[in-house]
Amino acid sequence: MLGQRSIIHLDMDAFYPAVEVLDNPELKGKPVIVGGPRQRGVVSSASYEARRFGVHSAQPMATARRLCPHGIFMPVRMARYREVSREVFAIFRSFTPLVEPLSIDEAFLDVTGMERLMGPAPLIARKTKEAVLEKTGLTVSAGVAPSKFVAKIASDLDKPDGLTTVPPHRIQEFLDPLPVGRMWGVGKVTRRALAELKVETFRDLRQVPVEALERRFGKIGPVMHLLSRGIDERAVEPERETKSIGHEQTFIKDILDLDQLRKEILFLANRVAHRMHREGFTGGTVSLKVKYSDFTQIIRSATLSDPTDDSQEIYTTACRLLIKKTAAGKRPIRLLGISLSGLTPPGQAKQLSLFSRDEQRRKRRDLNTALDSIYERFGEKSIGPATLIPKG
Repeated sequence: MLGQRSIIHLDMDAFYPAVEVLDNPELKGKPVIVGGPRQRGVVSSASYEARRFGVHSAQPMATARRLCPHGIFMPVRMARYREVSREVFAIFRSFTPLVEPLSIDEAFLDVTGMERLMGPAPLIARKTKEAVLEKTGLTVSAGVAPSKFVAKIASDLDKPDGLTTVPPHRIQEFLDPLPVGRMWGVGKVTRRALAELKVETFRDLRQVPVEALERRFGKIGPVMHLLSRGIDERAVEPERETKSIGHEQTFIKDILDLDQLRKEILFLANRVAHRMHREGFTGGTVSLKVKYSDFTQIIRSATLSDPTDDSQEIYTTACRLLIKKTAAGKRPIRLLGISLSGLTPPGQAKQLSLFSRDEQRRKRRDLNTALDSIYERFGEKSIGPATLIPKG
């Protein structure tokens, strides 16, 4: 039951800049900004000192330099961040095997039933924070609650180095005054639609009839209503060996048009690439899953010359499979899916050389880093290829 679970959400504080300060203590207390190239890059993360000037992730670097001209601007060192991340997650797992990574610097921990061994959940959270600080020199903010949803919100309310606990009997009191923008996954478009219903806070949202939310937002409407009441039955899912990374989409109406199918593949390729970047893998085999209107299903695959995490390469390969290996354009399709397998773990990817084709890949990787920063801050629908934007 919901009230019997003890979930901790742990979120490292300004992780990239914090690692830079860890490696160069002279940067402590200074506005450190980590991001892409000077002219066209975006901010990946900013220290709290830099945030006081209005600098934030996904912001153009040119804007950040204007806002904080005396900031210390540094390139992204992903290999180093992953190295520190592995240390941090090893500490998390020393407290419970039930650790679900969300990204390189945050995770859910399920400590239900561990009270006799380690004390109540808030104490376990505090001990985890202390262990991370002692062993890595970094701080982490924690939220403790009976559900993943509430724990994640709680961890963000007292940064940096915060610890916020929400007991079962105070969930509604905790959520009610918060703006609906705090809801995980609610972006600008949804917020505008909610504002049209005069919904600004969680209290407003839970007072809207479920039927009205379902009419306006479809199946996500009832889910938002449950979350506004703090109801989230999702379990913490421990990390398992990742054999493939993919995403699929079932369409409301079957699709016969090839141009529309290509657009759907482009959307899927971007989703998969973003997950690959977030989890640090590259993949050597692209697979395309097709389910026709009569529910027959096929999977077609292609092995690449080099492992990739690049959305354009994933898209191109999947489109080639679609045209050459399926009945697309001849038979209506109700589902498409893309996955990458033959994964290369973080830190083992082939290093790029300095020449020719690899220089193009280097530029694509810089672009992917910029896009990932925007995805992480504003959600998956915040940015994408222009061809995905509805016309009219």
